[in-house]
Amino acid sequence: MTPGRTLLIIPAYNEEGAIASVVREVKETLAELPILVIDDCSADSTVDQARMAGASVLQVPYHLGLGGCVQAGYRLAYELGYDQVVRIDGDGQHDPRDIPRLLETLTRTGCEMVIGIRSKESGGLQTHLIRRLGIHFFRLILRPILGRSPGDPTSGFVAVSRRALQVFGRSFPLEYPEIETLVVLQRRRFRFEEVPCRMRRRMAGRSSITALKSVYYVIHVLLGVFINILRFDGRPRRGQA
Repeated sequence: MTPGRTLLIIPAYNEEGAIASVVREVKETLAELPILVIDDCSADSTVDQARMAGASVLQVPYHLGLGGCVQAGYRLAYELGYDQVVRIDGDGQHDPRDIPRLLETLTRTGCEMVIGIRSKESGGLQTHLIRRLGIHFFRLILRPILGRSPGDPTSGFVAVSRRALQVFGRSFPLEYPEIETLVVLQRRRFRFEEVPCRMRRRMAGRSSITALKSVYYVIHVLLGVFINILRFDGRPRRGQA
């Protein structure tokens, strides 16, 4: 990993209980890695906590949602000349010790995106039953589209190349982007790889996805996947397994 060529982005919304610890842990693990917290109009002290911990902060002008914040980070990183971007969540579930492995895989394989996935072999927290069922469901949906079954299509722990930044900075799914992003990659004939990583419990707060929002999540993502399939231009698929 070359200093100055890689940016870490952390989309955050009302994460005052965890964001400072997340930033400090990254700085202790990878001192040379610049950190940008993208604040989605938090109503708490997320911005102040992130800055006091040593991160730069981009405050979006109005509530964009997760995908909008990630796109803002990708676009800024591309315009500033970064070659790689790593995204982690602001709740502390992702272990920064795994970041070098994602970047090494990105460089070694020449792919456009590397995803840190949950796995029993890697240790760490295994997710709850409902999320496991959701992961399995979307794996089945994505298999005929991607030509392979992704290990964890809901993971937000990713590293992307400059080529991907150029595309995602212009167009990116605005809500629940992880699954739709894989379809966008396929349409562009981009490749992705997966690396088993440690996943932990949230440091503070709780997920914004309630039981009712889970239903909306499934419907929204399925519609997004369907629309992206309709846009597929029929060219030969690259990296199909």
